Amino acid sequence: MTIDRVTLTRRGALGAALAVAASVPLASRASAADAPPRLTLPPPTGPFPVGTTVRPLVRGDRVLMTSLWYPARDAGRYPRAPWLAPAVVRELLVSAGFPPDAVLGPLTAGRLGAPGRRGGERLPVVLYSHGAHDHRAGNTVVVQELASHGYLVVTVDHTGDAFTQLPDGRVLTPDPDVPMYPDDFAADIRFVLDHLGELTAGRHDPHRIGLFGWSKGATAITHVMFAERRVRAGLSLDGPMEPEVPDVLDRPLMLMTAEFTRAAYPSVATLWSHLHGWRRNVQVTGAEHSSYTDYQVLLPQMGQPVGILDPARAVRIQQAYPLAFFDRHLRGRPAPLLDGPSPAFPEVEFIP
Repeated sequence: MTIDRVTLTRRGALGAALAVAASVPLASRASAADAPPRLTLPPPTGPFPVGTTVRPLVRGDRVLMTSLWYPARDAGRYPRAPWLAPAVVRELLVSAGFPPDAVLGPLTAGRLGAPGRRGGERLPVVLYSHGAHDHRAGNTVVVQELASHGYLVVTVDHTGDAFTQLPDGRVLTPDPDVPMYPDDFAADIRFVLDHLGELTAGRHDPHRIGLFGWSKGATAITHVMFAERRVRAGLSLDGPMEPEVPDVLDRPLMLMTAEFTRAAYPSVATLWSHLHGWRRNVQVTGAEHSSYTDYQVLLPQMGQPVGILDPARAVRIQQAYPLAFFDRHLRGRPAPLLDGPSPAFPEVEFIP
């Protein structure tokens, strides 16, 4: 169905990019003769350094790997966290049919184990849900941007439909024999919500919880919002949604669409009609399905552009619009960027 097409699109783009990377002579790929090139991610723009930790949660017979991202202090002496564990990067490359050492994953702005900033204030928390056959690092540009501006962010691997590494070192890949649907992702998210106190050491504000997701994860977060009053606001990054919607939603939801538009997909239009609270639909000219993820900036480094959207502009959009959304709805701050077209972002169209 739709989600399968999205999965193939994402993996096809990755495969094409890796083919280009694998064909580049070693001398031009890295300064060290035999070293594969290391990809890079842009730094966040916020005033705080970023810390991160990895924390597993046991849910029945599955282990959900989560990461907590947070504003930190004295972070410089702590190592930068990898985008993905090297063993997971290798599996991701192999899944696309290329050598496991074609490229090295990027390093993030997050500092492993850095102490959190002092202060008694409980912080707003945002949870992230990834797309089909993906992983919790897929929107690190957005995640570390939020953390650098004072948010706690929790990302989760949906084990069974994710590339992930367990605490015992085992690497798991998406299992084609165990299909997972948006409702399954939503159940994982609700489980993580139940354990937020444990994950954040009680530092989060339970009255300021937000969700965002990409693709299947975006559909899943809408399922959670219909079921969970404790979630205050949600951001969908090009979610295909479902053909039927159970009820009306009276809390803020913003759609950032690319391929899964209201005009092209009745399921997205149906969801929109059930949004009775604050709502926005923005669309970026030239964006493709992966344009709202890290692949927009990573794949061009391997010779494969994602659509016609300039990667640097895509990064600014990824950093600016989610932050503005959660600032307005979790912190009550003015966010004029959400009120209509901005000359600073002429690519961003507001769909009425």
